[in-house]
Formats: sequence, structure tokens, C-alpha cells
Amino acid sequence: MRSTLRAMTITGMVVAALAIPPTVASAAAAGDDDDAARGGPSANQVLRGYAADTWTSLVAMTDEETGLVADNIEGDLTAASGYTSPTNIGGYLWSTVVARDLELISAKEARERMRTTLSTLTTMERHEPSGMYYNWYSPADGAKLTTWPTNGSTVHPFLSTVDNGWLAAALRVVAGAEPKLADQAEALYASMDFGWFHDLAARPEVGINRGGFWVEAPPGCSVPGNYGDDGPDVFYTCHWYDTTVSESRIATYLGIANGQIPAEGYYGTLRTMPDQGCDWAWQEQKPTGEWREYLGVPVYEGVYEYRGMKLVPAWGGSMFEALMPDLFIPEAEWGAESWAVNHPATVRAQIEHGLDEAGYGYWGFSPASDPFAEYREYGVEAIGISSDGYASDVERTNVDAGYDGCREATNPAPDFGDGVVTPHAAFLALPYAKDAVLENLSGLKNELDAYGPGGFYDSVAVGSGTIADRYLSLDQSMIMGAIGNELKRDHLKAYFVDNSFEDAVRPLVEALEFGSVLP
Repeated sequence: MRSTLRAMTITGMVVAALAIPPTVASAAAAGDDDDAARGGPSANQVLRGYAADTWTSLVAMTDEETGLVADNIEGDLTAASGYTSPTNIGGYLWSTVVARDLELISAKEARERMRTTLSTLTTMERHEPSGMYYNWYSPADGAKLTTWPTNGSTVHPFLSTVDNGWLAAALRVVAGAEPKLADQAEALYASMDFGWFHDLAARPEVGINRGGFWVEAPPGCSVPGNYGDDGPDVFYTCHWYDTTVSESRIATYLGIANGQIPAEGYYGTLRTMPDQGCDWAWQEQKPTGEWREYLGVPVYEGVYEYRGMKLVPAWGGSMFEALMPDLFIPEAEWGAESWAVNHPATVRAQIEHGLDEAGYGYWGFSPASDPFAEYREYGVEAIGISSDGYASDVERTNVDAGYDGCREATNPAPDFGDGVVTPHAAFLALPYAKDAVLENLSGLKNELDAYGPGGFYDSVAVGSGTIADRYLSLDQSMIMGAIGNELKRDHLKAYFVDNSFEDAVRPLVEALEFGSVLP
């Protein structure tokens, strides 16, 4: 299944596509392509077909009475899971907007679907002082889960920073996309205070977000406190979201736009760990960079090197860490000296890893269903900060190129095994390498049969051809969002970003100067 000829062809195409600005590449690809000239479907028709099938899976996962989508469903679109999360619910809401805009459903059906979901959200138990939602609910009635439906184990109700971020993002989209529901969506959004997650003491005068909190002390590590100054103490996670290229930055954007997190908080996260002797030698590689100051905040603009590129890495090297927030916020447009270079560099790194370095013949690596079990994290480990970060194969092959002067290399050029490709990761790359995305997806569908009644299965081990024949609503909603933006000129960003958001956030993004380089 690892066609060298096919890999060489795609690599040449990718280099050509990424050599011109992403907006030009997308516009060129959006016109009549060779397939259309030969009487076949155009690239955009193919994408619309993928969206239609993906939407079918989301409908199958959604309870008609509550409007709550399940976390996942089996590949034959039966046996949906008995649990859902704020991210799942948010993903279903923005996917409904996409389905409407692509005319997969009528405006009336979309409005009624979203109205049902919003109405259920108003009745669900929340942490009232913060307005935040717990992490797990029953799709059947919206009840907060205290026992896990699959095995009866105890659930300690948790409120997640990033999960509430994605639900809040969806509420902004609904408010911007459907005037008849705007008041209801805006009321829910306005009740959510992201200041509850933001620890000003973690980095003096800057602060960073905790991973979330429990209302009652859980087993294991927790930290009592109350960043909201309202009501009794909660119990915070012992970790923070302290890296810049992370899906968790959605919560920081929202908190800053709402005036709940100081603007300086945007500069509180780390590009890489600093280059300070051997103190940070546990990270994947020795960074290079320089110190800059933003709003009085000193920032080490560190980058990693990978195959001739320089880029700011994610923690695990996965696509969704880097590009999921880009579905809603025009980071590349606003950040000419930062995200506009880093996003396409991340995409190229994923492509070159899959096709050239690992030789899988396919690419796209993010956390997803495990073809051999339940769920696992996948990424390009060499562009992840963690030295034992997200591997791209079943064997969990670790890359260790060492750390100059501190750690000897133990595995600088490994042989990779059975690579696990996750289709949603490829879809996220559409703004930066559309032709390569379509070629990659065509192979996954037609050569590996990684496609079913609800669109692309969640992942496939491309060497053995083993498929995770299930659908995760989160991953399906990323696919819907990416296709919608590609075919409707970034409509999700238009719905999400209003004048007040742009006024608060755009200057912070525009000021950034990463050290990223895409030759």
C-alpha cells in the first residue's frame, strides 16, 4: 500500500502548491479543474459529497428530542455512545450551519435543529458561578454523568477549559449565522466566564489557563482556589495550558475578547521551552530563536527545525493542535509574521513526514480512534515539544535526535512501522494545500477503503489496512468546518468574528513575530 511513485507525485504537487500564498492556491484550485474538464466531478463537488456523507453520520449520532450529539458511533451508523461533551455539542452546532450553507438541509431544518440543541443547553446542569458546562452528559436527556455508561465506573464531574471554549465558539457561530436564534445563543455565550480558568499567578502579570477544575476534590492531584472570586472554592488541575500551538488557545482568544482574561495573556504561553543550558533538555530538540517583548511581556520566540523548515511546534506534533482554532479565527490573515508562515509549515511537515520521512504513502496525523483499540494520540513527533510525544505509527516509534550538549541521540533516524492516518487532520490542511489534501483523501477512500456511509472512518493503519470503522463527532465536525470554509469562503470565520472581537484580538495577533521559516 506504500506506493513510492504516488508519494513522489504528491510531494512534487505539494511543493508547488505551498510555494504560493495559500489564498492564491485555494482560489486556483476552486476553479474548473482537470477532472471537471474531462467530465468528472470538480474538486469542490468532491468536497461537497464528502460533506454530505459526513453530515449523515452526525445526524445518526444526534438525539432528535434533545438535539445532543453522541461522542461517537459505529461505522454502520448504529450503536451511538451514551455520552457527549461540550465540544461534541459545539461541533454539531457549527456543522449544522455548514450543512445549511451547503444546502444539504433547508434553512428551516437547520434552525429547528439548532433551536432544539440550544433549548436543551439552557436546561443542563452547569457550574453556576462560572456558567461553564461539565465535561460529560447523557445525549438522551442532558443529565450530567456521574457514572460512565459503558462500565458503571465513577465519573468525577470536571469542567474543561478547552471543551467549554469550543462550545462557546459554536455559540458565536450560531449567533452570527442565524438571526432568529441570536438572542438565545448570545445569552448562553454571555453567561460563560473564562476568567475562572485563568491563573494570573502562574506567570506574574500575564497568567495562563489551567486545564480546568472540579467542584469537588477528585482523587489525585488538584489545587483549591477560585479565580472567579464568586462562590466557594473549586479544585483546579495541577497543569496549565502553557504552549502556544495548542487547540486550547481558543479559550484565551474568547476570554480576551470578553474582557475576562487580560490582553497580555495572549503572550503568556511558550513557543518552545527556552534555550537555557540543560534545564529544558527534556524537550524534543534544542530550539533556536530570540527574545522579543509584547505589551511588556518578554517572550522567547523559539522554533524547531524540520527538513529545512523552522516552525513553532505543538506539544505532540498533531494537526488539530495547530489548525483547529484556524477554523474560526483568521490567524494567517492577521498574523503575517507568525501564523501565516507557521500553519503552512505545519502542513508541509505533516505531508513530508507521511510521504518522505516515514514512507507511508499517506499523511495527516492527529488524535483519533485507534484502529486496534479505542482512542490514541497521533502526530509527527519530531515537531512536538514533548520528547516522547505523539507517534505516527502503531509501534509508537520514538524519534530522539538528542539535545546538543545535554542529551545524546538514541534514535535520530528510525524506521517507522504501520502509520496511522486520520482523515480529519488532512481536511484541516485545505487552506494551505488543497490539491494535496484531495489526492491524499482520494487514496484513503479508493485504495484503502477507509470510507463508509458516514464519510471517512476515523483512522486507518495504512500499512496493514486496518480501519477504525467508527465516527467521532468531534472529528466529523472538524471535517464539516474545513469543507464549509473552503467552499463558502471562510463563512465560519465571518460568523464568529464580529467587530468587538476583531478590535480586541487582531492587534495582538498582528504584533506576533515567530521565527518560522518556510523555504
